[in-house]
Parts: sequence; C-alpha cells; structure tokens
Amino acid sequence: MARYPRRAGREVLEGHPRLPEWIVKEPVRLADLHAMKRGLRDSSLHTVCEEARCPNRTHCFTQGTATFLLMGGTCTRACGFCSIASGRPEPLDPGEPEQTAERVAELGLRFAVLTSVNRDDLPDGGAGHFAATVRAIRRRNPGTGVEVLTPDFCGDLEAVTTVVASGPAVFNHNTETVPSLYPEVRPAGRFERSLAVLRHAKATGRALFGEAFRTKSGLMLGLGESEAELLDVFAALAAAEVDILTLGQYLRPTRHQLPVQRYVPPEEFETLGRTAKALGFRTVYAGPLVRSSFNAHEVA
Repeated sequence: MARYPRRAGREVLEGHPRLPEWIVKEPVRLADLHAMKRGLRDSSLHTVCEEARCPNRTHCFTQGTATFLLMGGTCTRACGFCSIASGRPEPLDPGEPEQTAERVAELGLRFAVLTSVNRDDLPDGGAGHFAATVRAIRRRNPGTGVEVLTPDFCGDLEAVTTVVASGPAVFNHNTETVPSLYPEVRPAGRFERSLAVLRHAKATGRALFGEAFRTKSGLMLGLGESEAELLDVFAALAAAEVDILTLGQYLRPTRHQLPVQRYVPPEEFETLGRTAKALGFRTVYAGPLVRSSFNAHEVA
C-alpha cells in the first residue's frame, strides 16, 4: 500500500497518475444554472457546490439541491484531502440559520444539504447551530427535505442528539477513508469515534422518528487503501446500521493536498457497489464522480 512521505508541511509527490478519460465532468447547461448560481453568489452564505467546485453541481442544481457550508469558511482541523482554509474561525453568525432558510426559499430548493467546517473551538462543536438551521429551514420551507453532513463533534454524543432531534431526513457523517490512512488523510479523526457517531445517530433518530430516519456515510477511493480494508469498513458501517453509502474517487483539489495514488476504474466501482449493497445497505452510490451529497434528494 502506498504511503505518503512526511516532513514540515505536506510534500507534493512527483509522477502521480494522470487524470484518466473516465473522469469527465457533466456538461454544463448554462440556461438551467444561471438563476441558481446567481442566487448563491449574491448571498453571504458559503456553499460547498461552488467553493469546492464540485463536479456534480450541474446535476444537483438542476435537481433543486444545493449544499450549504455553515459556520464560516475556516476550519479548526487540517485534513490532508481538503482545501478549506484552517486556522482560528470567526465567531458564529447568529443570523445564518434564518438567512439559510430564506435562501432555500428564494432558490426554490427541493432538498438542502447542510454541512460545516469543523468547529472544535465551540463547546458543542456547532451542533446547536446545525439544529437551529434545520429548524429554520423546516419552518420556512415545510416541503423541503434536509440532510445534515456533520463533523464528529469530537465524539460528543449529546451534540449528535441535538442535531438529530432537530428533524433532518438524513444524518450524514463521512468516515472518508480506511483506518490505516487516518494519520495522513484525517489526522484529527478517529474511525471508531465516527462509527460511534453514526450508531448513536441511528439509534436516536429511530427512537424519535421511526424507521423513516436515515443515516449515511461516504468514502473516497484512490488514496492508497486496499480492497480488504475497504471491505472491512463496509462491514463496520453496515453493522452500525448505516442506510446509505457513497463511494467516489478522490480528486486532488490543489497541489497542496495529498496526491491521488490511483484512479479507480468505473467497473471496479460497480463491483464494490454491488459488494456493499449485499451487506445490507438500503442504497449505495458508487462511481468516480460520486460525492457525499450525490442524489441527496433521493432519500431511500
């Protein structure tokens, strides 16, 4: 298995694999996107769709879905795969929940995904802010579905309960990669802690909302993981009763993030998707351009 050399700062590997032909972006239909993109950019709100230049933003926008990045654009962690700035964040904007709900209404979204930077500087990790935003969207837009994609809240299960109790349709927390790669890919994370978050979210959501409540997690492939490691993670997530699994190709955001070790071909994604589905997941999305919020509106 490939490992990343380490020294002060991240080292950029030379000779990493070229972008293969199957990594192609969906054609942009400007007429369909113009109003949505203008609406997002005219606000002070952050979206992952635009800031991370997600390859699926055309698909999601035309489905009436967008992903909002809460609590500012500065993260208290520095994951190896992520291009979001790390440092000391600004204080929370108390108006953001209502502003987000208003923007969802103005854009006519069918489904809103709420994610955030890590806010380890806050006592609850930002759980109360997540919950306030979910409630604001549900009050202002009763027909709009909401998914939350949360950090691990440093393992604070009361924070998880706070978010789940606000009533999202889906609670998503990404495990991102296999445990052996956490030191390079997600150094402040812990795989078992993420599993505990997902287990608790499922148990709490089931108790409050019944079997309609869904949990979700996602993995990036191509960082140096082995197939055996992936299968172990699939089994652990299935045992935690995760309903929805997403598998996508890691694509390096800039030269400052970890390089791609391997581009996984589409047929391998298909095989892994079938293998995962056989373990009992309700829904599995697997493909090179699949991202965590892919087809979020299809809560299955």
